[in-house]
Amino acid sequence: MAKARIKFLHKPNCTTCRKAKAFLEKKKADLELRDLGKDRLSIAELDALIGKQDHRKFLNTRNELYRTRKMGVNPPSREEALKLMAAEPNLIRRPVVLRGSELVLGYDEEALKRIAK
Repeated sequence: MAKARIKFLHKPNCTTCRKAKAFLEKKKADLELRDLGKDRLSIAELDALIGKQDHRKFLNTRNELYRTRKMGVNPPSREEALKLMAAEPNLIRRPVVLRGSELVLGYDEEALKRIAK
């Protein structure tokens, strides 16, 4: 039985994304790449992606907008966060790695190992 393709949402110049991509390629994962800078996620796609999870964990805490707006102490509402992430893909914590119902945010080696199996 063939392994399900892994959706890999990333920005090619992001060091964390490059590290995760190299890790998955080493595991012979079949990746379907999507460059978030060139092919942004819509509000509807982000809403479906986040689902019932806490939207705050999808925010990139290293992003300048996150810091200047002090989102750590004053997080945006889900609706506002979706609009901001759709307009500014750098605000999305990345990479976003999906296979079926499994989702991994950022570089989490153990979770990436599981998703690559």
